[in-house]
Amino acid sequence: MSAQAQMRAMLDQLMGTSRDGDTMRQRIKFTDERVCKSHLLESCPHDILSGTRMDLGECLKVHDLALRADYEIASKHQEYFFELDAAEHLQSFIADCDRRTELAKKRLAETQEEISAEVAAKAERVHELNEEIGKLLARAEQLGGEGNVDEAQQVLEKVEKTRALKREAEDIYRNSMPASSFQQQKLRVCEVCSAYLGLHDNDRRLADHFGGKLHLGFIEIREKLEKLRKAVVEKQERMRMKRREEREREEEKQREWEMERERERERERERERERERERERERRRGPDLAVGTGTGMEEARRLIDRGGIAPPTRETGNGRGSTDIKTTIALAPTLTGGRRRGHRTPESGSAPRHRSDGGSAEEKTGGGKTAGGTRSESRGKERSPSRPRRWAD
Repeated sequence: MSAQAQMRAMLDQLMGTSRDGDTMRQRIKFTDERVCKSHLLESCPHDILSGTRMDLGECLKVHDLALRADYEIASKHQEYFFELDAAEHLQSFIADCDRRTELAKKRLAETQEEISAEVAAKAERVHELNEEIGKLLARAEQLGGEGNVDEAQQVLEKVEKTRALKREAEDIYRNSMPASSFQQQKLRVCEVCSAYLGLHDNDRRLADHFGGKLHLGFIEIREKLEKLRKAVVEKQERMRMKRREEREREEEKQREWEMERERERERERERERERERERERERRRGPDLAVGTGTGMEEARRLIDRGGIAPPTRETGNGRGSTDIKTTIALAPTLTGGRRRGHRTPESGSAPRHRSDGGSAEEKTGGGKTAGGTRSESRGKERSPSRPRRWAD
């Protein structure tokens, strides 16, 4: 890659697809199905193993550093759960690698002679020491490149001790079996990258393998897979907590709504009881108050106070415990016309006189008829036609 292409890639990674106002590049978003989600999370095997013996070639999905920058900016404000897609992608790749490793072991076992368990354990010990030496050498080179000379020197001292242990293990293994069989048991499959390792490989070759891009690439892929799994678990836990909190808030709102509804029903019941008590008080006030109030009722009370009519009772009136006030008021002048002093009746045309001879008991008690002019007619019959009228001066 040229320097210009590297600078362009750096700008894309820092500023995203809109750094130049290019609308053509903005047509595809990082959420598009065509975009590699593993690339957005820097875990695509096609990128990690590029240039190795197991180069997978170009990925079928879109790889763009600008889209990765867009995703990193947007993921700060929203969860996209691309980790789940990337974890599934890496899990599938690691499963294929493990199948190749098992197949290589099986093929290697078919080509080599069977040996006893004791001899196999001794050979396994030699392989373990070889791997440890290779890893230590790769670590020493890395520390030396970083400038940590003291730490690199300490690692090299461990390498020398491990080499001594390896020589002893090789001698023990060589003495436990014939030379022909010893020459055949010289290969082993790497558990990380499924590559073949020689039992008698020198330290330099082992260091090149364990520090090589292929072996380190598989280590990186496995580490990223574990990291993605943890991220998925953490995000799922956060989502469960969020849903639980939302559910609790909804339940709290529902409880508050139910309580408010119950309080409203209780207030309505209290209002209904108050209306019922008011109706009961109205019924207990009496018949005269049951028909209403106003000038008609006041006139009836005044007539009753003057003694003209009897007060209404439950036995009189319209049969429902009340009296027709309008009828009573209309009859009041007739009923009280002959009993009030100074009242001039239409029949006599003069002021009433006091009788000295008393009259019948019916007239004295007022128990006579009370309809129309009955009392006036009875008085007219009692007076003699021959007796002259006495007019008051």
